[in-house]
Amino acid sequence: MLDLLITNATLPDGRRHMSIAVQDGRIAEVTEGLQAPAHETVDAGGLLVSPPFVDAHFHMDSTLSYGQPRVNESGTLLEGIALWGELKPHLVHEAIVERALRYCDWAVARGLLAIRSHVDTSSASLLPVHALLDVKKRVTPYLDLQLVAFPQDGVLRALGGLDNLRRALDLGVEVVGGIPHFERTYADGTASVKLLCELAAARGRRVDMHCDESDDPQSRHVETLAFETQRLGLQGRVTGSHLTSMHSMDNYYVSKLIPLMAEAQLGVVANPLINITLQGRHDSYPRRRGLTRVPELMAAGLTVAFGHDCVLDPWYSGGSADMLEAAHMGLHVAQMTSQAAMRQCFEAVTSNPARLLGLEGYGLAPGCHADFVLLQARHPAEAIRLRATRLAVYRRGQKIAGSPATVAALALPGRPGSVDFLAS
Repeated sequence: MLDLLITNATLPDGRRHMSIAVQDGRIAEVTEGLQAPAHETVDAGGLLVSPPFVDAHFHMDSTLSYGQPRVNESGTLLEGIALWGELKPHLVHEAIVERALRYCDWAVARGLLAIRSHVDTSSASLLPVHALLDVKKRVTPYLDLQLVAFPQDGVLRALGGLDNLRRALDLGVEVVGGIPHFERTYADGTASVKLLCELAAARGRRVDMHCDESDDPQSRHVETLAFETQRLGLQGRVTGSHLTSMHSMDNYYVSKLIPLMAEAQLGVVANPLINITLQGRHDSYPRRRGLTRVPELMAAGLTVAFGHDCVLDPWYSGGSADMLEAAHMGLHVAQMTSQAAMRQCFEAVTSNPARLLGLEGYGLAPGCHADFVLLQARHPAEAIRLRATRLAVYRRGQKIAGSPATVAALALPGRPGSVDFLAS
């Protein structure tokens, strides 16, 4: 007898009247019209069943800290970095953990079951690292949390930056990060890309680098990132995040750059909610959008994902852990309004980020983990348009959240009463 059988489901690829059979926490079969005995049978009523949402770029150490110690009045990236610097001396382990766990509750209720979070390694104490490693252990039953060692103040610019990053990796942080455009000089930024990619290659780690988060078309560190990826044989294991300077580059240079990125099999993460908010702040009119060239990168065969990046922190005063909100903004800013393009926007918050994170067992196929979301929509474009209600969220075949009408009755594993945020 099956543990769970979902019937009459529509899948993101357009297949309808599909059944999903679950046994021992994994998908046993996906086929049309399957009828079989099961301990629980759920009729999806023709609605969309999707693999869980994945956020390929987030900052969980700073989330939900909005207003501490003050608000970002200019709305710029640099004031946000300065604000985070003001807050860091006042951080305590317990507060970081509490905020992060609250955010994870939000995420699970919205079907977001995998997050790659950059964690600041600039302080010698590595306080944010220790806190998020604690969070990672606690949320493992219901959410995959992957951590990136992120030298927010610059790995070469900050005293002890490289040593701190190495120690973070030793503690269990999985991915090597960087921020070359924030180093003191362009030459230092280039050197940091080389240094950090070599470190990742030596340790067998993935790379996810904040790269060219700038309106300056001369910020071209992604070119170096592509070169080092090929030189070190890291193809398919390196991601460039933000890449907003590409929005301002001339088309001739981009016609050279994108093929170089494709040769290196770079992953790309755009953060539509934050890029449209932070970029173009020095413009009058016309004002640049700042989002990287998403349709062109996808057309060249690169794996492009959308990240949420920030929620209620020094950089962003909004957000709710809803990846459909990120997809909705990306669709509009990138003008991806054809039927095929809207499906690509849905993939940018599901299968594409899962590929960048290297998630094992992700998807709706036999052998995959039985992790999926029942959405109150009939196809991906409608899910984005409506920011569809999550009627049910399953992890390893167990329902762990549902619509607001029912989720308040649930408690996530090891987190009694963990969904009381719905009242806030």
